[in-house]
Amino acid sequence: MKKGPLVVIVGPTAVGKTALSIQIAEALDGEIVSADSRQVYRGMDIGTAKATPEEQARVPHHLLDVVTPAETLTLAEYQRLAYAAIDDILVRGKLPLLVGGTGQYVRAVVEGWQVPPVPPQPRLRAVLERLAEARGPQWLHQWLAVLDPGAARLIDPRNVRRTIRALEVILRTGRPFSVQRGKRPPPYRVLQIGLTMPRPLLYARIDERVERMIAQGLVEETRRLAEAYGWDVPAMSGLGYKQIGAYLRGETTLEEAIAQIKRETRRFVRHQATWFRQDDPTIRWFDVSRTPPEEIITFVAREVRQG
Repeated sequence: MKKGPLVVIVGPTAVGKTALSIQIAEALDGEIVSADSRQVYRGMDIGTAKATPEEQARVPHHLLDVVTPAETLTLAEYQRLAYAAIDDILVRGKLPLLVGGTGQYVRAVVEGWQVPPVPPQPRLRAVLERLAEARGPQWLHQWLAVLDPGAARLIDPRNVRRTIRALEVILRTGRPFSVQRGKRPPPYRVLQIGLTMPRPLLYARIDERVERMIAQGLVEETRRLAEAYGWDVPAMSGLGYKQIGAYLRGETTLEEAIAQIKRETRRFVRHQATWFRQDDPTIRWFDVSRTPPEEIITFVAREVRQG
């Protein structure tokens, strides 16, 4: 039996997912489940563009601030928490909206990935982290590509944490990470909405958002997190925090750090496109530079109502 509707909102960084999802949730009595792998960290607010306290007061948000930057949230743990949040929202008669740009999170929930039940291996992980530090993230990713080309294609070479996790599962089980992911689609009526806009306009929005993050206090946020957790926790290598960290350690200027964040965010957007393809027939795409929010809300309301 179908449990009920699940609206999924995807798209690249800075396209406007947060703002539109709040408008949809307010209009259709919904609640938001975050599908962002960085917004799970407590204290990482500005650099992850987390919904503000005011926005969270307008609409309930789930799976924000789940762990500290010193902790790890595995994909299996995220999936379990997401299903629990979605089911709770449905039981209370509300509309769940899964919102975010982390492709693995979205796919794991929507497609029902059977994530390998391999717990973290601290000793092995420490060895892999040392290798990444000594030889570089690219070397580690190339090793993954040799062992499991399918997994390597879906993991950003700069994402050391996900590369290490894939290697961890492969070395622990002796089987490719990619083949251990069967699928068992969840019993939801899934409606996937993709937000897009012309790339030059998106890049301009990225630049504006980075400048806004600096004005809001990203430097101080990064300094505070480093004092609490140090520079070596994986979360501190995330986009924005890594570059500001280099500035705070005297390795670069603030101007160059800001320029690097903008460049790396654009590169990240191109990687996101491999997860959310505009020729994917399961996603209904809207160019938000041309389509007003009211039109998208009307579309979602009609689809949800028709079931």
